[in-house]
Amino acid sequence: MDNKHRIFLIDDEQDFANSMAFWLQTRGYTVTVEDDCENALKMIKQDAPDLIFLDVVMPGVNGLAMLKRIREFNETIPIIMMSSFIKESKSEDGSNFYNVSGVFNKGHDLSKALTLIKAVLDNKK
Repeated sequence: MDNKHRIFLIDDEQDFANSMAFWLQTRGYTVTVEDDCENALKMIKQDAPDLIFLDVVMPGVNGLAMLKRIREFNETIPIIMMSSFIKESKSEDGSNFYNVSGVFNKGHDLSKALTLIKAVLDNKK
């Protein structure tokens, strides 16, 4: 399968991010992993991916602050927030204000992430 969609993972947990990236690549996605928020912002401004997975809990800039910064220059790119500690209802954590496309609990099976990706990208068309 070659769906040519580009996914950007912003996460400071390299083991998780690399595992998720590999898993998504085996399903035909092009995946970029970044653990530095400033570098991630530059990359997104330069060449926005089709979808972003953004970790909520990171050192320095947290995920919600990063989400706000992305929305300052790109209001439409789909962003899925992720964390081991996140609630799965985007309305419960206040992030819906910034137009979040979904929420993924890192403790769940990656197939749930794939379901979210397909729903978000199908909705984007």
